[in-house]
Amino acid sequence: MSRSATAVSPVHAAVAQCAPVGSGPAGAPARDVELPEVKNAREMAPSDARELSRLFFVSLRTLEEGTREYQYARNTLIEMNLSLVQFAARRFRARVQGGGLDMDDIIQVGIIGLIKAIDRYDPEREVEFSTLALPYITGEIKRYFRDTTWAVHVPRRLQELRMELAKAQEALTDVLGRAPTVREVAEHLELTEEEVIDGLVAANGYTSGSLDSADNDEPSTTARATRPLAERLGEVDPAMELFEDFHTLAPLLEELDERDRLILRLRFGQEKTQAEIGAELGISQMQVSRLLSRTLTRLRAGMLSG
Repeated sequence: MSRSATAVSPVHAAVAQCAPVGSGPAGAPARDVELPEVKNAREMAPSDARELSRLFFVSLRTLEEGTREYQYARNTLIEMNLSLVQFAARRFRARVQGGGLDMDDIIQVGIIGLIKAIDRYDPEREVEFSTLALPYITGEIKRYFRDTTWAVHVPRRLQELRMELAKAQEALTDVLGRAPTVREVAEHLELTEEEVIDGLVAANGYTSGSLDSADNDEPSTTARATRPLAERLGEVDPAMELFEDFHTLAPLLEELDERDRLILRLRFGQEKTQAEIGAELGISQMQVSRLLSRTLTRLRAGMLSG
């Protein structure tokens, strides 16, 4: 017995033996609609599914949406045409595996496209259903990749620009025999160089690397290649910020008079108290406090404005 025979009797025989609703199991069509009872619709051969789908599409247009009969016809059409989803999903197998995704999720997304195609298909136009369905299915899958597989969320405009840039770079590489420059890509897409740069920067957010991964660009015999990325990345040096502060502060200190610089040196360099500084300079502690406060306020304002 063929595979399609387990799903439904030969199509012509099935159509000829249409049973009124009520004679079949629960979920079969109502008494005023005659459709064949389809068992194991998912296992039906694609050729049989195409022929039987025509009958169901014609009936679907005459049924009232939301009724049990309508749901039976619509659900059967979905199951009979799942092979279209599987066919479209195979095109993205490498992309799924490379992105660590689950093929079952891609199938579910493709089914959404299949349902949209079923709801929009008009059998009177005499166009094969697959001609309409495949663009819907692949469109949903591509939208899923675009919206969910970016490692860093970027605006939709930049996501679409990334795809345009990839196509343009590939086309220009074939023509020029080398990688195109930013200007050449911008002229090809009729964009500004700034827009192209924004798209190239956004493309960096499409994939991310694990901090536990080794460097595959280095020879495997080197010790460096066996170290995870986290151990090879540099860390922020807190002294760099301090260096920048000193670099900004130096010219401001030169603008102070000798007494103000001496007070700062005694207070922060030698860590003397205000009373000790006052005794050394022959002034009161209150005067030291006022001079120190005035000097620090002046330096702080100069650093912020710089």
